[in-house]
Amino acid sequence: MIAGKMPSWLKKAVFYEIYPQSFLDTNKDGIGDIKGIIKKLHYIRSLGCNAIWLNPCFESPFQDAGYDISDFYKVAHRYGTNKDLKNLFYRAKKQGIRIILDLVLGHTSTEHPWFKASCSAKKNFYSNRYIWTNSVWEDAGGGLKSIQGYAERDGNYITNFFHFQPALNYGFTNPDPKRSWQLSTKHPDVVRTKEEIKKIMRFWLDMGASGFRVDLAGLLVKNDPDYEATMVFWQEIRRMLDKEYPEAVLVSEWGNPLKSLSAGFHMDFTLHGGDFSDMYNSLFRKGEQSFFHEKGAGNIKKFIQPFTACYENTKKIGYISFVSGNHDMLRLSYRKNRRTLKSAFVLILSMPGAPYIYYGDEIGMNYQEQLVSKEGGYERTGSRTPMQWKKGKNAGFSQAQAKKLYLPIEKGKYIPNVESQEKDPDSLLNTVRKLIRIRQQYPALQADGDFSVLYAEENKYPFVYVRSMGNERILVALNPSGMNKTVSIKASDIKEISLILQDNVQSIEIKKGMLNIKMKKFSFGLWCINPQTLKK
Repeated sequence: MIAGKMPSWLKKAVFYEIYPQSFLDTNKDGIGDIKGIIKKLHYIRSLGCNAIWLNPCFESPFQDAGYDISDFYKVAHRYGTNKDLKNLFYRAKKQGIRIILDLVLGHTSTEHPWFKASCSAKKNFYSNRYIWTNSVWEDAGGGLKSIQGYAERDGNYITNFFHFQPALNYGFTNPDPKRSWQLSTKHPDVVRTKEEIKKIMRFWLDMGASGFRVDLAGLLVKNDPDYEATMVFWQEIRRMLDKEYPEAVLVSEWGNPLKSLSAGFHMDFTLHGGDFSDMYNSLFRKGEQSFFHEKGAGNIKKFIQPFTACYENTKKIGYISFVSGNHDMLRLSYRKNRRTLKSAFVLILSMPGAPYIYYGDEIGMNYQEQLVSKEGGYERTGSRTPMQWKKGKNAGFSQAQAKKLYLPIEKGKYIPNVESQEKDPDSLLNTVRKLIRIRQQYPALQADGDFSVLYAEENKYPFVYVRSMGNERILVALNPSGMNKTVSIKASDIKEISLILQDNVQSIEIKKGMLNIKMKKFSFGLWCINPQTLKK
């Protein structure tokens, strides 16, 4: 387990995830680009976000939207150049914004020069950069997926996801002696792969990146059921960062904070997939059974029980980060009441760890159903549509003809857009801004603040909790349902509260050691507890 020093800037970090091809197009080709991100840095800063997670922007044939990299050292032409990305790092930092890059380290594209070299029948430096069986007639076994008859090389290559994503070779835990192609994690060729990963990281950190989000971080070493060998590799990477780049951050797509944070990652996401998926899905992704749904049929216990246990076991070594969504999920707004979305953001932006907002979620962009798959998106395609900046042509995303757009703009007279919501003080966008501003104002609401539950009962509403840091304590109450709710909580240590922000709360009072809250439908509130204890 690694419990090194956390990068100082993470304490107040609020991330904004950008899917570059759908954010802003500046050269009229219908695809977003790096210059478009630079142009909108002021908007991201206006939200209160001070960090960006940039989805893959490297050279790729884009069969899987850039998660099939063909050159780890080069920005894809459709987004710009390495010089453009370096300029983005520079311009962002001038505005107080850090940028982490999305690294896909489990596999590459079949178009990568390493893979093309490994396809040769003649043994060479890259023959073991990927995992190949010894014969095209040999089944890989062990649940591994393989592609047969691809190259002149006599063997099948192991793939991680789609057929064009061959798995890089990080070795096997306890290699099968009957399968000589299964190399140990200490084999010289495997070690060379790991050293190349360090070289890639150094290249972008030296250019100005502030860290990495790692795709499929827990699935590098094969036949590693307890992740032990994979964790050893990441601990090695973390030691490198602590020594050479102590302010660089490492974020995992793992979905198991107990493993990933022990492996040396600074953060792990709450995700719709992974070992703790039910914890996250019970909040937002269970349809009418979600806690954040107007039907009020959710069960907060399905979230709070696993989360509390996980949080207590990891809070001293890293962060569990809450996300509004990402490029692999249906949009947060999918089949939800718009007012329920506000209370969902209250939770996302008031929990421990560093929160992430997926572009467009702050305005309630809709999931577009039944779109034809684009670049391997399939059902995910509807969550990757262009950002809606304003009314008018292509919602301000691009000046290109509509038929040239990366994906279509949502149809409708009143589609969510930034321009319209800027003018509405009660809009989702302006609510998100207020919440981020409050988070930055109160240390108790930031990444390191303690978390404790006041009220979270089986199949009941509201959800009430406290965040604290030193003498500062913030009370948060959420009723995202379409029904009025009342709760009385024993709270003898609460003597006084002062309002920070509330919406549709009927009343809150402290009487005879009880905290009594009457919450109308779709309501939330944040209050400072015992404000007289705070230093002036």
